[in-house]
Amino acid sequence: MSAAMLPEERELARLEGEQIELEDQVVQTELALETCKTETAQFQHRYYLAVGFLYAQLDELDAQIAVLQARLHPEDSAVQEYARVAERQAKRSAAEAGLIESQAVPPKQLTADIKQAYRRAARLMHPDRATTEAERQRRTDLMSQVNRAYENGDQRAIERLIEEYGHDPEAIAGDDIGSRIVKAIRRIAQLRRRLDEARHELEVLQQSELFQLRQGIEDGEASGDDPLNDLAQQLVRELAERKARLEMLQYL
Repeated sequence: MSAAMLPEERELARLEGEQIELEDQVVQTELALETCKTETAQFQHRYYLAVGFLYAQLDELDAQIAVLQARLHPEDSAVQEYARVAERQAKRSAAEAGLIESQAVPPKQLTADIKQAYRRAARLMHPDRATTEAERQRRTDLMSQVNRAYENGDQRAIERLIEEYGHDPEAIAGDDIGSRIVKAIRRIAQLRRRLDEARHELEVLQQSELFQLRQGIEDGEASGDDPLNDLAQQLVRELAERKARLEMLQYL
């Protein structure tokens, strides 16, 4: 029959159990965050290919029309201001289009295998498992590489990072119970802070205009509609109307 645990041993067991639970929550939340980032990037790329570039063309035509109208009505301050606003909008749209075009094409699908690889890497390398500042920085750099690989759908890169990292030096137990209790308390505080941060980042992302647009489009597609194609057809009609209007103004 085993001897009864000492009070400090029971406290250590409780703290380490809480730490394990928090570590799992942090990993799951960060996986959800990175997945949301990647899937939103996928949508942004798809949206641009479907209608985003049409919006940029439309803004450019609106700017050209506004500039011509400003030349026809030099005394009208409202017309002059509208032309300046339209030009700024056209430049923003062109810049956004250029930025999207310059980005790497996101992976088409995040598989269950790459998600599992991410979980393994996060559990092994997470910065909040570090007990020294040097180790924390090393883990932070490694997790940045893991996140980039995940966003690119590169499972092999994540697995290589896991192999290169090797065994977790922070997992070696051998300190006295008091030191391990202090270490667990500190890790729990770190994990709670990171869990709050990750949940906040996820909430902010889910409240963003791009995410809300994605949700609306995907909800429509789930209902059997084709909102992106419908919008593209509408924009093509508007582009034709703007081009005709621009040609008319050029002859005035």
